[in-house]
Amino acid sequence: MSPTRPGAETNAGSTPQSRVEPAGRVRTRTVNVRGKTPARLAEPPRVQPILVHQFRGGVDESRHRGSIVEVASDGAVRRVLGDPETLVNLRSAVKPFGLASLVEAGGVEEFGLSETELAIMAGSHSGEDLHVRTLQAVLRRAGISQQYLGCGSDAAPLDELTAARLARDGEKPGPLRHMCSGQHVSMLLLCRINDWPLAEYWRTDHPVQRHYAATVARAFATTPELLVTSVDACGVPTYAFPLHEIARAFAMLADPSVVPAGDRRSGLADPLCRIRDAVLANPEMIAGSRNRLDTSVMKAAPGRIVAKGGAEGLRCFAILAGPGRDEPAGVALKIEDGGAFERATSAASVETLRQVGALDPAALRALGRYHRPVALDPRGVPVGEAVAQFELAPVGELL
Repeated sequence: MSPTRPGAETNAGSTPQSRVEPAGRVRTRTVNVRGKTPARLAEPPRVQPILVHQFRGGVDESRHRGSIVEVASDGAVRRVLGDPETLVNLRSAVKPFGLASLVEAGGVEEFGLSETELAIMAGSHSGEDLHVRTLQAVLRRAGISQQYLGCGSDAAPLDELTAARLARDGEKPGPLRHMCSGQHVSMLLLCRINDWPLAEYWRTDHPVQRHYAATVARAFATTPELLVTSVDACGVPTYAFPLHEIARAFAMLADPSVVPAGDRRSGLADPLCRIRDAVLANPEMIAGSRNRLDTSVMKAAPGRIVAKGGAEGLRCFAILAGPGRDEPAGVALKIEDGGAFERATSAASVETLRQVGALDPAALRALGRYHRPVALDPRGVPVGEAVAQFELAPVGELL
């Protein structure tokens, strides 16, 4: 149910033609965010294009604006729609890059981490039993009590069936059920390796957070002093970057070996390769076994895409080279209003992957429920549908 609306607003002419250089670079300016930390922002502010329409009974009920960027392994912007300079908090999308700090420090060998255990530390899991058991095993081997975990248990678990079972049995979910507990466990392991205190590891001035921030800065080819920081919902710092830089980082994750020697990111190539391969082999650990877009995308295109969402409508994809693709790429999209209960990010994500050639027909069919998410009435009858309507044109066609 996707009626066409006479006079509907289109995205024609909304792409930032004047801001994308022929080499794929984007013009920026440096300003102070909150008067203290330099950040690159767009100039001037732009109205972002509509990416997703919510139709109900023939009415275009809601519209969701946003921006999308595809970046090649050499850092050149290949496709763009909207504002590639939109400043975005990474939130949970930082996890694969921050985890490189533990791998680089020898954490895999020190604690005998399996690929499954490494993958969950890069993910935002649903709090199912398989996730809890995996993290419990890691903490036992490391001799660390889960009482140190500072992520809390708000909104945990994400998995509805698990939450219903816990409620039925009168069991209160603990912090291991929280979607970010894998990331927090990785920080505790890094503390253990370096003999840093386990208590209050989440504080910005704790050695583990300084080390984590330095690793993220290297992955984004910057320095810790220039990071734009805030606090994530799970209580640890997060970092903001322009959308095209996030896409560039995910292009590196797709194939870290393409980073040239001497680049400040090159030392992270081996850790990121291990993390990428662990995630590809264990898609249920990056999110969950039921109704999670990241896992579903990775299972629909096995071995070809690393999918990692952030909060507030951010979705990121590392697309590996393979059939139909000569080179790896990174894609980042941001829904301006935060995603509207995930319907906008889901629809825009699948449509984006379709347009960049990352999904074959079988994969696209497997992701149908995410491509056009439906709204149901109390009897389970579809009464609304989110439809992604945009054209993600190659930059060369915009000049």
